[in-house]
Amino acid sequence: MRPLVAIVGRPNVGKSTLFNKLVGGPRALVEDVPGVTRDRHYGDGDWNSRALSFVDTGGFVPEGVAGAVEPGRTGQDPQRAVGGGPHGRIASIMDDKALLASMRAQAQLAVEEAAAIILVCDAIEGLVPSDEEVARLLLRSGKPLFVAVNKVDSERRERELGVADFYRLGIREVYATSAEHGRGVGDLMDAVVEALPQARLLSEEDAEQTPDETRIRLAVLGRPNTGKSTLLNRLLGQERFIASPVPGTTHDPVDEELEYKDRTFVLTDTAGIRRRKSIAAKIEAFSVLRAFKALERSDVAAVLLDPTEPGVEQDARIVGLAAEKGRAIILVVNKWDLVEDDEAAARKAREELRIRLGFAEWAPIVFVSALQGLRTNKVLDLSIRLHRQATTRIPTPKLNEWLQDVQNSHPAPLWRGLPVKFFFAAQVGTLPLSIAVTCNRPAAVVDSYRRYMENKLRERFELEIPVRLLLRQKTGDRHPRRQKR
Repeated sequence: MRPLVAIVGRPNVGKSTLFNKLVGGPRALVEDVPGVTRDRHYGDGDWNSRALSFVDTGGFVPEGVAGAVEPGRTGQDPQRAVGGGPHGRIASIMDDKALLASMRAQAQLAVEEAAAIILVCDAIEGLVPSDEEVARLLLRSGKPLFVAVNKVDSERRERELGVADFYRLGIREVYATSAEHGRGVGDLMDAVVEALPQARLLSEEDAEQTPDETRIRLAVLGRPNTGKSTLLNRLLGQERFIASPVPGTTHDPVDEELEYKDRTFVLTDTAGIRRRKSIAAKIEAFSVLRAFKALERSDVAAVLLDPTEPGVEQDARIVGLAAEKGRAIILVVNKWDLVEDDEAAARKAREELRIRLGFAEWAPIVFVSALQGLRTNKVLDLSIRLHRQATTRIPTPKLNEWLQDVQNSHPAPLWRGLPVKFFFAAQVGTLPLSIAVTCNRPAAVVDSYRRYMENKLRERFELEIPVRLLLRQKTGDRHPRRQKR
């Protein structure tokens, strides 16, 4: 499992810029559909081939705390912060209190969940009391701490802005950075990786995911009050999980084992994942992050949908995250007893879901009623089927037959008038099923053609799971302009 690095700091110090820098690059899922792409506050990245996860904690701060932060800033003249006069002074004090509460919430989340913490400060504004307050809280955690003094674009600026002042925080690892331009980020991340011996090489992480053929980790995800706990209780045959009509009953992911058809299932109930703006309590912020971490260690994700509004934007966000993580996905339309249970209704709902969640059209759909026990075991049967697909090993000759057929039926678009050629394919991983394809111009393969190749792969080998295509440069073809036409 990837160690989590939390990025903490005041508003407008560059947390999100640093986060985007660290998780940047092409993503596995690319669609122009709202809510499909990775939630920008949580993502995977790597540094020096070490696998890491990052969280921009600002994305998990309760709105009731963070909403009043923007107008005035700690360290400014109270008279100038919000217009001047006594009302401006009072507003500034209120903002300072809200800011500090927000920072404490971020720090608490980081201390709870992260393996290492980066405190981002603003070099232009200088060291302010809220930075010192949060640093004291973080120092008590005993976790690896780093200070990124941001917005330092040059050595001259580093001297002018007094970066050395930030050593007063009591954190030894202080780095002058410019997240926007990448200056100093390399030195910072080298230190972070060195402090995290559990950060595995990407190749080792793939090897670690070599699955147990008889053990399946099934995470149940979805919006609040879609019936996740009720479904798990039905599968287990006992009231193990708290099921309540009140949304948000579940806070922590809970694991339970189940034996079914010679397989051992590890079933995980998770908190309902809401839109970020709906997170109104700190405990729910913790729950969302824990749900994401439960997804990371799962093999199969059962995403529960409400039959009255299936495939809404937040459903798309959850399914998109699971797909990006490479997890097999089952779309479970629960509470089907509330809908007329006939083939016509199911067909209509299936078509609607395929339109709304078209980026995951390969995921199987099942209609259940957890309350009445209608087709609930179908979720386990599908999990076995998808797990078998995700752990399969496709013979190399068959993969190269597929690759040749793809090129023959629909060649890749030309790149600057030059052809894009594929030479060889081989499977390099499972969970997710990963295929390395040797190519003369990997960077020239457009996203639409990559999706075409993935769809053809699923069609050829009857796959209902995410697949990863890793395009690799053919040895000796490093300089496309030097190649012959």
